[in-house]
Amino acid sequence: MHELSIAISIVEVSEEAACEQSGRVVAVHLKLGPLSGVVKEALLSSWPLACERSSLKGSRLEIEDGVIAGFCTQCGVVQPAESIQSMACQVCGTPMPDIRTGREMEIVALEISD
Repeated sequence: MHELSIAISIVEVSEEAACEQSGRVVAVHLKLGPLSGVVKEALLSSWPLACERSSLKGSRLEIEDGVIAGFCTQCGVVQPAESIQSMACQVCGTPMPDIRTGREMEIVALEISD
C-alpha cells in the first residue's frame, strides 16, 4: 500500500508549511485526479497512521476529486473526458490523446490554526 508513504510525505510537507506560519494544521485539502494512481479510500484510511507521531495528529484530510480533461482537436479547447474508460470529448465524442488534467495529486490548501 504505497498510499501510506504518500500520506507520510503529505504530513511532512504540511508540517513544514505550518512551521513557517507558526501554527498547527487542522486540515489538509488535496486534489486527486482519477489517473493519479492513488486510491482515495486507501489514502484516507492511512491518514491517521501517518499523522500519529506528528503535529498533524487529529487533523483531517479533505480530498477533492479531480476531473479528466484533454484538448479536443474538434472543439479547439480543453474539454472533460466522457469517462475514465473513454478518453473522448464529452461534448462531441472526438478521441482526446492530449490529456491535460486527471493525473494530479496536489495540496491545494491547508487550514492552520494559531
